[in-house]
Amino acid sequence: MNQAGFYHWRGDMLELNVRVQPKASRDEIVGPLGSDLKVRITAPPIEGQANAHLVRFLAKIFGVPRARVTLVSGEKGRRKQLRIQAPARLPEMINGNQN
Repeated sequence: MNQAGFYHWRGDMLELNVRVQPKASRDEIVGPLGSDLKVRITAPPIEGQANAHLVRFLAKIFGVPRARVTLVSGEKGRRKQLRIQAPARLPEMINGNQN
């Protein structure tokens, strides 16, 4: 069962609530922050650069092509909801049990 609150499963689709910190010194998943997963990225929040960078970073972390990472909401804010279709890898803070 998901105790963290920042993600849930819909079949093989992982839905994540993310709080992004743009213009960080490096790309990293910091960890749970309330009902969000805090992620730092190096890209600035200008003309969609941060969103594109976040999608690339999460695709790499979860072992999927970029096309399988979708920004659902939060295009212009720091809080975002993303969907990752059939992730091949999961960070430690996410339980792979989909039941």
